[in-house]
Amino acid sequence: MPTELSPTARALRALEILQSRTAGVTADDLAASLGVTERAARRYVGILREAGIPVHSTRGPHGGYRLGRGTRLPPVLFTQSEALGLVMAVLDGQPAAADLDADDLVATALGKVVRALPESVGRQAAALREHASASPDRHACRPAPALTSALVTASAERRRVWVTYRSEAGNEWEAEVDPWAVVVRYGRWYLLCHSHHADAIRTYRIDRIRAVLESDHGFEMPDGLDPVAVLEENLGQGWAFSTRVVFDAPMDEVLPSIHPPMGRLEPFEDGCVLVGSTRNPAMYAQEWLARLPFAFRVEGGPELRAAVAALATRFTAAVADKP
Repeated sequence: MPTELSPTARALRALEILQSRTAGVTADDLAASLGVTERAARRYVGILREAGIPVHSTRGPHGGYRLGRGTRLPPVLFTQSEALGLVMAVLDGQPAAADLDADDLVATALGKVVRALPESVGRQAAALREHASASPDRHACRPAPALTSALVTASAERRRVWVTYRSEAGNEWEAEVDPWAVVVRYGRWYLLCHSHHADAIRTYRIDRIRAVLESDHGFEMPDGLDPVAVLEENLGQGWAFSTRVVFDAPMDEVLPSIHPPMGRLEPFEDGCVLVGSTRNPAMYAQEWLARLPFAFRVEGGPELRAAVAALATRFTAAVADKP
């Protein structure tokens, strides 16, 4: 059975409703939103006023309850389920936050949240943090919060930036870019942008960005931009080793099994062809192609063909009879 809300909890819910409405909220509307009588709704408004929150009321067709300007809101309150859900989400995304003594921004922030909870709720959240164990994602790379914040701000304000970037090989350069969006994908943070030097779409891993400097130029966001879709498609382009994989199955059957970073799927003869590129042919063969539930043949490039042949040799040896 659902737990009956206390008068204080209903008053806080009333406060949320008042915050979300720019126009006045009538007692009747407030009662309907809370699922109570109009008289009870007025009582919850009285509780807010007793707590020092200025709730003004005006008469007339456009009247109702409104919060006073400059209202200072009370601390955020969590239910036990909300608090535990928050701790679980943090530990799932950053297992190191479980370390009570960790010198880490997320760990210290989580500690402050747990300590600020009411005792009955905080006790459960603290126990979960102390005794839960999580395995870190070996592919996750978390960038510096200050750099990430600067990129998010520049994107929101449509402001062009200069970024200093260091590649995996250790090469470093500067680029003037339009920061379209920050996208999180499988534990990695990417900047999707338009590079003015290359006059092309680029995806930069934010943990490899060394510095961000805002420029004096603004930019226009492309109409209808889907940052996640564009990032996925872009990740499959421009790598060192070309790939070409042919399927005899219809394109609409193959497409659901293809991840965008694998390349672009196109109609071809009686089936379809996957054209793309990769920086790691062995990974492409072992982690992507080997999982596909369709017959295929690798027509290019030579590095991917060699990786598939090596994988086939390993699998054949694995089921060969012992001499």
